Amino acid sequence: MRSLIERGARRLRRAGVFFGHGTDNARDESAALVLHALNLPHGGERTIGARRVGSRGMRLADELIARRIEERIPAVYLTGETWFAGLAFHVDRRVLIPRSPIAELIERRFAPWVDPGRVRRILDVGTGSGCIAIACAKALPRSRVDAADISPEALEVAAINVRRHRVGRRVRLIRSDHFSALAGERYDIIVANPPYVGRREMSGLPPEYRHEPQLALAAGRDGLDCVRVILREAGRHLTPGGLLVVEVGNTEAAVRRAYGRLPFIWLEFERGGGGVFLLTAEQIRR
Repeated sequence: MRSLIERGARRLRRAGVFFGHGTDNARDESAALVLHALNLPHGGERTIGARRVGSRGMRLADELIARRIEERIPAVYLTGETWFAGLAFHVDRRVLIPRSPIAELIERRFAPWVDPGRVRRILDVGTGSGCIAIACAKALPRSRVDAADISPEALEVAAINVRRHRVGRRVRLIRSDHFSALAGERYDIIVANPPYVGRREMSGLPPEYRHEPQLALAAGRDGLDCVRVILREAGRHLTPGGLLVVEVGNTEAAVRRAYGRLPFIWLEFERGGGGVFLLTAEQIRR
């Protein structure tokens, strides 16, 4: 099987496909596709990498890698599964592929920025697949989480994942355009990975991105349409001492310029990634 994975990796490298939707290199991408084709578990190559693969298995793996190359479909959409904060999630083209560095913050239970034992309510704005909301519920089991999204299709996928992880009693799915359906609600933590791609950048994205819902990527001319709403309205939905965490990706410089008065804390992550800021309720309201 290892030779099959290496062969697939060579094909992916030669084809010049874009990595960044769950993996960042050809070998990991090939391994994910081969394991899926052979109906083997995630990470299975570590324990059964030397096993022989029959002709049918080789054909299925080759066909899947061919689709990845010819159609430029991200591997996660071909396998229907990805991992976030150590948890497996169903993903399809109704939602953005989870890849936020916020996963690392959730794994740390938002320490040192809050006392995890005192967090009771969390809001995930633009939940998509539900990965952030569900990961928060798992990391902070005393909390209740509202998962909001404007897209009914995205909420259908989130519902699949809520059932999969059996958190239906603590994760509430809400159709909402940002905070529109959340009047009067208050949260200890608001997390958002909103659309933040500007018009010019959208036109230059690799073809893999065209398979993702544009609603989850595009945010107006400068990429700040959603961020503006969040910064304008989040303060009234945070409890005293509450925390706002937002990923803005490569629009970080634009956010800094537009909101120079705000004392953003820009987070760093051991596993890479950036463009995530943190503000307290008091900092937003001042």
